[in-house]
Amino acid sequence: MSKERARRRAERLAVLEKERAAHARKVARRQRRRELVRRLTPRIRNSGRLHVRSRGQRAGIVVVPLLAAAAVWMFVPELALRIVLTTVLVLAAPALVVVVLGRRS
Repeated sequence: MSKERARRRAERLAVLEKERAAHARKVARRQRRRELVRRLTPRIRNSGRLHVRSRGQRAGIVVVPLLAAAAVWMFVPELALRIVLTTVLVLAAPALVVVVLGRRS
């Protein structure tokens, strides 16, 4: 009888040890994944200001180029010229924002 109990106990301990090893592997894999995500995601460097531009400035940054693009598409008759002017507008808009509103960083 005691040999049978010892065998069952050994089986229980072996199963428990397998479960512990599987759990340890799972925890280690989760930790490695977290470290990889931390390494790959860019760090946000907050300069102490939450909002760099005001709501009005952000609205202007969006609305003014859209209005300019709409004006180009309404008043310029040739398709090729429309596409060229829209491309120039898209490429020049960020530079104009920096020149007009300042860099602020």
